[in-house]
Amino acid sequence: MEVALRSRWNDAEAGRTPLEQLVYMSRIMGQDDALVLWGGGNTSVKVTDTDLLGRPIQLLLIKGSGSDMKAVRPTDFPAVRLEEIRASMTREDMSDAEMVAYLARCMDDPSAPRPSIETLLHGYLAADAVAHSHADAILSLTNTEAGRETVRRVYGDSVAVVDYRRPGFALAKEVSLRAQDSGLRGVVLMNHGLITWGDTARAAYEQHVTLVTEAEDFINCQRPPSRTPARARLAPTSVAAGRDVAARVAPALRAALSTQARKILRFDDSPDILKFLESPRARELAAIGPATPDHLLNTKRHPLFAEVGDPRNSGIVVNAIRRELDGYVQRYVDFYERYHSDEPLLDPAPRVVLVRGLGMWTAGRDVRSALIPADIYHHTIDVMAGAEAVDRYASLSEKDAFEAEYWPLELYKLTLAPPERELARRIVLVTGGARGIGAAIARRLAREGAHVVITDLNEAGAEAVAAEIVAAHGTGHAIAARLDVTDEESVASAFRLARLTYGGLDVLVSNAGVAHVAPIDSLSLTVWEQSLAVNATGHFLVAREALRLFKEQGLGGGMVFVATKNVPAPGKDFGAYSAAKAAEAQLARVLAIEGGESGIRVNMVNPDAVFEDSGLWSEDLRQQRASAYGIRADDLEDFYRQRNLLRVRVTPDDVAEAVLWLASDRSAKTTGAMIPVDGGVREAFPR
Repeated sequence: MEVALRSRWNDAEAGRTPLEQLVYMSRIMGQDDALVLWGGGNTSVKVTDTDLLGRPIQLLLIKGSGSDMKAVRPTDFPAVRLEEIRASMTREDMSDAEMVAYLARCMDDPSAPRPSIETLLHGYLAADAVAHSHADAILSLTNTEAGRETVRRVYGDSVAVVDYRRPGFALAKEVSLRAQDSGLRGVVLMNHGLITWGDTARAAYEQHVTLVTEAEDFINCQRPPSRTPARARLAPTSVAAGRDVAARVAPALRAALSTQARKILRFDDSPDILKFLESPRARELAAIGPATPDHLLNTKRHPLFAEVGDPRNSGIVVNAIRRELDGYVQRYVDFYERYHSDEPLLDPAPRVVLVRGLGMWTAGRDVRSALIPADIYHHTIDVMAGAEAVDRYASLSEKDAFEAEYWPLELYKLTLAPPERELARRIVLVTGGARGIGAAIARRLAREGAHVVITDLNEAGAEAVAAEIVAAHGTGHAIAARLDVTDEESVASAFRLARLTYGGLDVLVSNAGVAHVAPIDSLSLTVWEQSLAVNATGHFLVAREALRLFKEQGLGGGMVFVATKNVPAPGKDFGAYSAAKAAEAQLARVLAIEGGESGIRVNMVNPDAVFEDSGLWSEDLRQQRASAYGIRADDLEDFYRQRNLLRVRVTPDDVAEAVLWLASDRSAKTTGAMIPVDGGVREAFPR
């Protein structure tokens, strides 16, 4: 374990008011993932305020349901009237539905966020400040076969121990009754976590840190159990070799996990994951269950665990996963049938996939929801290791696990997520994405929920666009890579990045291009070959790689080629460009023919005269095209605008809108199409 948790409290940063200190306590707890993960834990303070008539009133300020402690704001702490909360203690019973309705009526501001499901517990405690976490070290004590005795070995009688019970009215009453002993330092909830309190937020927090540190120290003093010796590392023996296999496996795994809806995958071969998988008891431990019920919605009760004879062979790995998956899904459905009443079946596919000798995949509807089970499982491994150091790891009963996973108050949190956007769950690779049309396409598709791999020879430019998307839409929604579309190895590397980062690909936007101007009789062979290499061969190489990946994945796919008005209507002195782009268009048509039976759609957009932020329209090209038309370079943009039927200026965003339609399910029955985005150039009408 060796976490060595220490207090982060700093009076100079904490603020002066109880609310400021509550926010501060919550953030420093939330920023310590040895205490809470991804929306877990909760905190509160009790304050005196005035009601609408100016009379004094006691309020409980408590973290809102689903709020992430590490980033909470004052508005994330709804106020509930304490007198009414405590009045409910006289009741003999209160169902979850009754509790939710009761809390809603106790809110000082009904428009505030829904208060934590543990509001009654916080309100019933006498102390002014309360802190609750799911600390790894505490779970390592409680999640053992001799859990109560293990806790007593560490704390004696200085903490109360409460058997596992789902949060709600009954647990709140039990904790309040057990916490009345003035000598107690806290309450340990079996298979759940720790509660501490104090007169101030600082006192509650520092008591929390003290108790968790004592648990860490106790665990670290135990000898590693001799019954879990290290196991010889299975091949592949290098990280690079393992990742090559993982890249080949990922698309098939993504398809296997996407029977109900597409998933985004995250591959993880961190040292702690590989070390855990090397243990001869890894499969046994993984089958025991989660560290805390709060994790179940993200991880399910068990991961899928695959044993492979030779992890260097991607085919063997895929077959092993598929065999395990059939059994996993059937066991989950049986588990559901044993305990359900009227709850609809959740997606039975695993959220965590462990492959001995290779690593871990986690799955979710987006990169964030794939990252959450990964983080949780890293901590689950730590909890298992701590528990095994002092006893034997244990978890919830099967029935308790079902009730936790299908608990309506936890499922409610899923309803807080915003509706999925049009390209949610989709992975897109854009070539030539550092600026101009490519950058606009990347930004537009990301706004609709796509996870975007932005590639360009200009790696710094691609990284800047990716950083902009991440800032707007969240960690992991875009990545960047240097890509030379004329180089097979460079193309393979970019697609390997998509496989490892997201699990596969759904849409290729083949946009990279170059333009040269010269009459045929003065066109050099070098320029001709360069144009063919980028504007024809480059599209072939990325399309071939995408086609292979789509077929491995078995989920269909889409390609959108950014061609040009010059395909149907070539321009003077644009021979190298027009001929190469015509080859691109013919390639796209053949791909539409060959990909159709696999559900792969291939379409084109034909922009014209897109000057904004363009890497194509260099100053030299502007001068040359202006000279060809006998006008000044400064008048070139207006010349192109005036020649189209609508007399409009075409922008990268205009092209991006057309690409969005072709990338989306709105065009699900369209393939082989060529869509002009040129304002209406009569001679370029598709024929």
